[in-house]
Amino acid sequence: MLAISRLTYRHGQRLILDHIDLQVGAGEIVCLVGPNGAGKSTLLRCINRILKSEHAVMTLDGHALEHMARRDVARAIAYVPQQTGSAMALRVHDMIALGRAPHRRWNSAGQDRRIVLDVIAQLGLQALALRSCDELSGGERQRVLLARALVQQGKLLLLDEPTSDLDLHHQLEAMSAVRGIADHQGSGVLIAIHDLALAARFADRLVMLKEGSIVAQGHWREVLTPHNIAAVYGVNAVVGSDGDMPYVIPLRPA
Repeated sequence: MLAISRLTYRHGQRLILDHIDLQVGAGEIVCLVGPNGAGKSTLLRCINRILKSEHAVMTLDGHALEHMARRDVARAIAYVPQQTGSAMALRVHDMIALGRAPHRRWNSAGQDRRIVLDVIAQLGLQALALRSCDELSGGERQRVLLARALVQQGKLLLLDEPTSDLDLHHQLEAMSAVRGIADHQGSGVLIAIHDLALAARFADRLVMLKEGSIVAQGHWREVLTPHNIAAVYGVNAVVGSDGDMPYVIPLRPA
């Protein structure tokens, strides 16, 4: 689905990402983990062509991303950034429907409406559908932005901290919806996320970053080791699982 090689990005003289090689398969959820400043959000913006990287070869379904038209990129890639600034004064339903804009045709209104209503129900947003986005809490707005990405039905979803403002119930609801999109539509999903246990539970593979480089990737049992967590986060931690449910308990600074 997505293949990246040698992706490098500098901000001025500062090296932010250093020769990143990464793949995301169809129907696969890959979570980017690492401390603040590791380059997770920057990597997502480079993939979505918001930032221009150096030396990178990036392909989506075998097509070079740099040669794809902007409309084709918008159809293929759905992106949810971290929340910044104030919300737009649009109704929730209308904000979510913006995700269908790249796919609209003269006869697509009925299909677009069904997709929007299905996702609103999936994320439990019915009670908010007619409210203005600028009246919502941070967590409610985050769910609306996620819904907008899901209705886009892209081949690739790029999600930047999609659960950061959500309570436990809505974290599980949102990640379950993303898991369903990957499983049933075959979309590849790349998520930047801080919650290690949540990432381990829903991801097929973790990619751990530190200072712009990949230090480990694979199944969560291979990546979330006490040694890696101490080296990357500077924290001693207990890592385990209750059946198939992983947990990470930070103990003290390493």
